[in-house]
Amino acid sequence: MLFNSIDFAIFVPIVFILYWFVTNKNRRVQNILLLIVSYIFYGWWDWRFLSLILFSSLVDYCVGIALSQTDVQRRRQLLLLTSIAVNLGFLGFFKYYNFFLDNFVEAFTFCGYTMDPQRLQIILPVGISFYTFQTLSYSIDVYRRKLEPTRDIVAFFAFVSFFPQLVAGPIERAKNLLPQFYKRRVFVYDKAVDGLRQILWGLFKKIVIADNCAIHANLIFDNYTDYSGSTLVLGAVFFAFQIYGDFSGYSDIAIGTARLFGFNLMRNFAFPYFSRDIAEFWRRWHISLSSWFRDYVYIPLGGSQVGGVWLKIRNIFVIFIVSGFWHGANWTFIAWGALNAAYFLPLMLLRKNRANTDIAAEGHLLPSIKEVLQIGLTFSLTLIAWILFRADSVYVAVHYFLGIFSWSLFSLPEVFPRTALLLIVLLTCVEWLQRERPHALHLDGSQIPGAVRWGIYVGIIIAIMSLGGGQQQFIYFQF
Repeated sequence: MLFNSIDFAIFVPIVFILYWFVTNKNRRVQNILLLIVSYIFYGWWDWRFLSLILFSSLVDYCVGIALSQTDVQRRRQLLLLTSIAVNLGFLGFFKYYNFFLDNFVEAFTFCGYTMDPQRLQIILPVGISFYTFQTLSYSIDVYRRKLEPTRDIVAFFAFVSFFPQLVAGPIERAKNLLPQFYKRRVFVYDKAVDGLRQILWGLFKKIVIADNCAIHANLIFDNYTDYSGSTLVLGAVFFAFQIYGDFSGYSDIAIGTARLFGFNLMRNFAFPYFSRDIAEFWRRWHISLSSWFRDYVYIPLGGSQVGGVWLKIRNIFVIFIVSGFWHGANWTFIAWGALNAAYFLPLMLLRKNRANTDIAAEGHLLPSIKEVLQIGLTFSLTLIAWILFRADSVYVAVHYFLGIFSWSLFSLPEVFPRTALLLIVLLTCVEWLQRERPHALHLDGSQIPGAVRWGIYVGIIIAIMSLGGGQQQFIYFQF
């Protein structure tokens, strides 16, 4: 069920009414309702995938209880390995089986051997990368004794399948989200209103910004050999705002929807294109995934505190390459991760990766010249990396780069859609003005008169209805 569909527009009000007006007197009944509607939401794509999330939830629920019943270290390690094997086994089979098979065949062919193995027609279950990491974090935290295992099977299953963030995050930690299922939720009007605002802004970013940018990004990337270097740069810009509007828009809708039901999800994007270096960018982009890899991969490897420069370099490349591979079974994602590691490495080695932890031009309307140059350089580096992310293959990415870095870079673009560019400028201006707030449509405590606020809401709704680029799936559904 897509967030930008009529189905979802009907689904949420029905669930809202049942949740607050029918089951509101019993927390456990509310949790049962959330579990049922979450499974309906997920099964809307393909009911067969429900067996995967059901089995994964059951395994981690049982592992958590078993971990609480033993202090024998080898037994605890075996239980944790069971959780890791089941979750990563599912993920590896559905997402990476054909990738490894194809590369295995190519390696043998290169050595002079001929192989003709049977490829499987595997359908990637929607959201498997997200809920797999969510359940894994629970088992790991229980193993580390940072979290008490739950015996409330309804609450745990609802935590794993919570429909607002099930398909594309944020990837919640059990210590943040799971306790919220134990408590009685109380409807808070201001919280619900702000949730609706965040949903509205998320829909604007997805339907108006991302879907319009997608039209031009797809045209240029699919026909990159026909265009000049200046047009290829525009294609990269359109994709940068497509993926940002698409994914951060999904996160806004997810967080806002959760607030309607009394839940607080973690922030997933914090205006990343205003970052002044790559380290700051990764603290602001897909925060739930970046922090997951930091806590469960990077720090256990020793992080930046490990002795020796080469070990620090190893850790940086491991974290970014694994993050890239998480996104998909293609060498382009691995190359994208490696490139970001190369960007990050000098900052880490010079101990400047925490140089920008505040907000750009905080307390000021305009940035300094230094900040403008820093933001411009960081965005340019990110743009180069996005080309690798978007390209169908490394070959395509290399030739896309060659097309950019040619004399045609100084010619006028053949594709120059004014409406899409104006929308990008509008988005950038609004988010710059609101960069110190949780989201761009957060107006609580502002001095904006009520009539003006309602004018903004109506204007956004009209823009969504009139400027929508056609209903398209969210990019991160494929991951």
